[in-house]
Parts: sequence; structure tokens; C-alpha cells
Amino acid sequence: MSSELVHQPVMVTESLEALSVHPGGIYLDATVGLGGHSAAILEASDPTGRVLGIDLDPRSLEGAVQRLRLFGQRFMPAAGNYGDMVALARSLGSDQLNGVLMDLGFSSRQVGTPGYGFSFQTDEPLDMRYDPEAQLTAHEVVNEYSEQQLARVIYEFGEEPRSRLIARRIVGSRPVQSTAQLASIVAGATGPRRGRRIHPATRTFQAIRIEVNDELANLDSGLNAAVRLLAPMGRLAVISYHSLEDRMVKLFLQRESARCVCPPEVPVCVCGHQPSLKLVHRRVIKPSAGEIKENPRSRSAKLRVAHRL
Repeated sequence: MSSELVHQPVMVTESLEALSVHPGGIYLDATVGLGGHSAAILEASDPTGRVLGIDLDPRSLEGAVQRLRLFGQRFMPAAGNYGDMVALARSLGSDQLNGVLMDLGFSSRQVGTPGYGFSFQTDEPLDMRYDPEAQLTAHEVVNEYSEQQLARVIYEFGEEPRSRLIARRIVGSRPVQSTAQLASIVAGATGPRRGRRIHPATRTFQAIRIEVNDELANLDSGLNAAVRLLAPMGRLAVISYHSLEDRMVKLFLQRESARCVCPPEVPVCVCGHQPSLKLVHRRVIKPSAGEIKENPRSRSAKLRVAHRL
């Protein structure tokens, strides 16, 4: 592999344990990236285990295919949205899986490679699409959304308390053409904050990326699709990196493992809800101190696990 394709996957050992990987199992890596988790699953499920690898970014999927070519037909790639994983899995001949892994982070390669426009670390045109064929871009969000729309996106998806001021500054600075220009505008609007460890534009960039890729709606679709695909006792493992994602995953797993989802004010259960999942771990799993030291990107990762009833 060339150096630009190297990417360090997060919580590999914990993911294998969460999925209860065994020889001959069939697993789905819903965000295959460059194939780090998939490679570990294929090795642990040797000699006949298979991995269906999905990614919305064809550039990443190409790297995964290159990395995993030694596994031959045991790795089955599919370009697409993990919200559509039921159709994608069935197109590859699988509709009963032993495990589904969803790593919701984007890779350091996507941040550092020109053409994505995800990050203010390099100055390039605003884009932020995983799928280069998708219609909506960050340039359109930043330059065509109304001030109210921008403020809503930045507040809801970035949890940024100064969203209205940031939106006003962005609209007043149009046209905004590059990541560095946008980061400068946001930093100027928020100003320095005592004790803040992250760049002042981080939340705004996160919010716009989520909007461009419709990430939260896709996550909801993906979680529901994973439950449909899992065989009895099959495992669902989800790694999230920010509070919005983790909250969605936590609430989904709690709801799908509950025997009643009636509102608290209803004295007797009338919902008839049947749980589809059982929590494997009540508490969230976090990376070890050693992994965080070796890979600082992992520090915000949270792993939640359940199995299919």
C-alpha cells in the first residue's frame, strides 16, 4: 500500500470482541473506508468468513479493494449508502448476517487528501461530499442557504451556541469560496475562548458536513436496516465520534431493546412493542489510554453493542 492510503482504524480489538467474530461468519462493514476493520474481521473469521464492505466514497472503496485483494472473494465490496444496506447485501447474496459494524467517523486520509474540502487544515474549495456524484455541496450550503437556514444547521448539527452570529457573518461575507476563508470567518465571529481545546470552526464544519451528506437521516436508516439483516444472536456494533451520533445510537438501542415504549404518563403498557435487540454492554466502550496515546483521533470514539433477538 502507498503511504497516502494508510489509515489507522479505531478500537479494532474491541470491535472484533463486540461482533463476536468467528470462523465462517458473514459480516458487514457499513463504512469500510480503507478496509482496516474489514481486514481484521477477515483474519479473525479465516478461512471461510466473508465481509461485505460498503462505502459511500468510491475513492475509499477503491483503496479498500486494493488493500484486501489478498482475501480474494471473501471480501465483497459495494459502493453505496449504508442506509440502503439491505438491498446492497441482498445484491451480494446475503440477507442473514452474523454481525454489522458501523464506524461513523471519516478517515484522516479524507481530511488530508485534496478534493474533499472537509477540513480547514488545508485550503481548498468547499465541497464536503463523501459521494462526488451527490448534488448538494458545502459551497451551496454556505452561499445559498438563508441566514436562518444556516443558523439552524450550525446549531442543530454542530451544537454551536453562537450559530446565529456565525450565520450572520457568513452571509455578510459572501461569496465564500474556500475552507480557509470559511474557517477565518467563523473564528472572527466566535473569537478566542478560554480553555477551548478545539479550533473555533470545528463545530461549524461538522454541521455543514452533516447537512451536505444527510448523515443523521442516513444513520437512522442504517440502524434500522442493520436490525433487519442480522440473524438471531447476530451483533450490531456502532462506533460514534460526536454527541449527536452517540445520542441517536444510544436511544435507538434502548428503544429496540425495551419491552415497552409507551410514554411515561401511560399507567399500563398499550404499545405492544416487541424488542428486537438486547444490549450486550450497558455502558459505552471507550478506547484504552494506550490507543489514545498512539492514535489521538480515537479519543472521542464510543462503541455501543447489541445482539439480535
